[in-house]
Amino acid sequence: MAKVLLVEDEHDLAHLICDWLHHREHHLVERLDNGNDALGNLQMNKYDVVILDIMLPGMNGLEVCRQYRKGKGMTPILLLTAKNTIEDKELGLDAGADDYITKPFALKELAARVRALLRRGPSLPSNKLQIRDIIIDPVDFKVTKAGTEVKLLPQEFRLLEFLARHPNQVFSADELLASVWESDTPAMLDTVRGHIKRIRKKIDDPDARSIITNVYGVGYRLEV
Repeated sequence: MAKVLLVEDEHDLAHLICDWLHHREHHLVERLDNGNDALGNLQMNKYDVVILDIMLPGMNGLEVCRQYRKGKGMTPILLLTAKNTIEDKELGLDAGADDYITKPFALKELAARVRALLRRGPSLPSNKLQIRDIIIDPVDFKVTKAGTEVKLLPQEFRLLEFLARHPNQVFSADELLASVWESDTPAMLDTVRGHIKRIRKKIDDPDARSIITNVYGVGYRLEV
């Protein structure tokens, strides 16, 4: 499960993409329809993947990509366009895109390309994440511990997966809110603490140190 920004001004296509990525891939998808808002959002919020159309009102997708990379933005970008010449693809990749898909495309292919951009951290060949005896399956939206399924709520799953994709890195509660929750969420810092507490209760071994540790005064870290 990932936090995805979709920038597409074709309403029907955007609806289809959002529906597929949310219901079939279990991603959290935010949608914008113009380049100026896209660049502003990318500069203020954190995403795991950006799906960016080239032909947009305001700033076009290539310029959004260039400006974002110029500002040291590192989030993977998948460009969408109706243009399919080698020169057009070269322009997109030179602007800083990580991948490129031409319209019309199959939603299954789009989802596969998003999964490819998300492959980070200690992953198994099936794109499952394994931390100690815990296996996280982003495709089937399933967590097992020592072979036994652990029932997590959607936001708990999203938070655990994010931490598992960035093992041994410390994130403040603010950073977790920006990375895992919707950008306009009313969630507060106590919300993060509550989710961490519930995840620990479900996945930790009794009388053992928690897999998610507190770094005093800084934030939380999932230890491998």
